Amino acid sequence: MWECDAGTSGASTGGDCDAPTSGDCDVPRWTHVEVLGMVGPGAPPELAWLDTALQGSRRAVLWQAPRGLVAPLSYRRHARLDAVCAAFAARGCPVRLRRSGGGVAPQGPGILNLSLTWHVAGPPGAFGDRVYAQLCRVLARALAALHIDAQPRAVAGSFCDGRFNLAVGPRKIAGAAQYWRRAGDRHAVLAHALLLVDADTTALTALVNDFEAALQSERRYDANAITTVAREWRGAPPADLMARVQRQIAAALGE
Repeated sequence: MWECDAGTSGASTGGDCDAPTSGDCDVPRWTHVEVLGMVGPGAPPELAWLDTALQGSRRAVLWQAPRGLVAPLSYRRHARLDAVCAAFAARGCPVRLRRSGGGVAPQGPGILNLSLTWHVAGPPGAFGDRVYAQLCRVLARALAALHIDAQPRAVAGSFCDGRFNLAVGPRKIAGAAQYWRRAGDRHAVLAHALLLVDADTTALTALVNDFEAALQSERRYDANAITTVAREWRGAPPADLMARVQRQIAAALGE
């Protein structure tokens, strides 16, 4: 979901989801997964979890965020950014800037975030590919348990498109990201995924397009390029769909 960004204190890295997995930076098996539900507005919680990972802790968290947009720092190139962000905040859609790259991504009801943070033995290097591969496999296993076949691929026309999407046929259902942080000789990684569970894809795409239009950007997205777990469900989705998805992801993390 988010593309490359590098710095002295952190870097997001890229790789292919079908890379082989081995080594100290692989996604661990998780025996405990926290389910936080809806987090409050403010600073992104996943970066705080990344800081604690530098001290040797690790955390697996499923969480949701209030309605809003997340854009990369590269959007500061738009002269109208501050005014547009203020206007969107006034209409109940705050915009947060993130340190990694890529495109604009929505948050809100029906969207599930998975954040994994842990301490690793060394810098990203080639391990970034392995982290992405494992993260994609975890989500794909969870969706397969729900009878949804998802494969890693880019999806033209989807918001925040990248090589690390999961797609069901021609439509994106999830995006993946990672960000690394260093303190001295200590390294930690945040592996993050955003899964569309039962969100309104038409409304989400319209929101992101409104943001791009307000910036006078030429980027536009296609609602037909994304899908949700609810849409791909066999028959009518159950009332406890979000809880079922969370349980399957937790199970896949422990495999």
